[in-house]
Amino acid sequence: MHIEELRTFVEVADAGGVTAAALRLGVSKSIVSRRLGRLEAGLGIQLLARTTRGAALTAAGIIFRDHAARICAEVDAAKEIMQPAGELSGSFRIAAPLTFGPTHFAPVIADLARLNPRLQVRACYTDRFVNLVGEGFDCAIRIGHLSDSNLIARKVGYTPALYVATPEYISRHGAPETPEEFGTHDAVMQGTETWLALDGDRVITLKPHGRFKADNAVACVAAALAGLSVAGIPRELIIDHLQSGALVPVMTRYPPPSLGIYVVRPPGRHPERKVRVLTEMMIECCENLCRAISLRESQRAAR
Repeated sequence: MHIEELRTFVEVADAGGVTAAALRLGVSKSIVSRRLGRLEAGLGIQLLARTTRGAALTAAGIIFRDHAARICAEVDAAKEIMQPAGELSGSFRIAAPLTFGPTHFAPVIADLARLNPRLQVRACYTDRFVNLVGEGFDCAIRIGHLSDSNLIARKVGYTPALYVATPEYISRHGAPETPEEFGTHDAVMQGTETWLALDGDRVITLKPHGRFKADNAVACVAAALAGLSVAGIPRELIIDHLQSGALVPVMTRYPPPSLGIYVVRPPGRHPERKVRVLTEMMIECCENLCRAISLRESQRAAR
C-alpha cells in the first residue's frame, strides 16, 4: 500500500469519479484506475462501485475514506515541516474571477509562482462558479455574497459597490430612490440573481428583472454606459465614469452592501500550505485595493 494509492482513492471518493480525480491529480485515467486496483487488491476489499456516472463508495469505502484522508493529511503535514521554510512545490490549480482577476489578482498569483520555482501553477479565469472538487481545483478566489455550500471560505477583503445609471436614462425614466421604485425599473443583470440593499443595519432583498444579462461585470458596465437600465457595479470598475459624470449613483439611501472577496477551498481538516500562502498574499492585495479606492475617492471629492 503506497501513499499515492491512498491519495488517489481519496480524490476519486471526493470527486465522485475517475475522470475528475485524474484531472485534479494531473495524471491519466489509466494511472488512477491502476492505483485503485492495486489498493483494493492489497486490502482484499472493494472500496468503490463503478457506475456509468462515476464511482460510488461501498460501505467499506465510506469507512476507509476517512482513515485514508487522515493518513494523507499527516503525510502532507510532515512534508511541509521537512521542506525548507517558505518553499512550495507540486501542482496548484486556482480558479479566479474574470472580473478583477486578470487586472488585480493575476499579479498576486504570478508573484506566488515567482517566489516558489518548484510550484506548478494553473490559473483559470472565469466568472462562472467552478465545481472545485469535480473540476480538480485546489481553491478559488470569489467576489460577492457567497451562497451556502460545503466549501470552506476565508474572507480576505471587500470591494464597495454602487447602484448606478446614466444621466440620459434618469432623464427618461427617473432615478429609483427606494426599493419600491427600484421594482419598476429594468436592471442590467449577471444571470438570475438576488440583489441586496441596506436600510441602516437592515438588509433588504431585491428581485431585479431586465432584458440584458451578461456573465461578466465589465460587460455590465458597458451596458450601463449605453443607458440600457440600472446596474449594480463594484465601485472600482466605474470610478472614472463617476468622475466624468457618465454614470450617476441611484438608490443612495439604500446602497448595496460591500462585496466580499474570498478564498474558498474544498472541505478538509487543514488547508494546504499553498492555499494558506495564497490567502495571506490575497489579504495584502485586498488591503492595497481598498487603499487605492479610498485614495481615488478622496481625490475625486477634492476636485
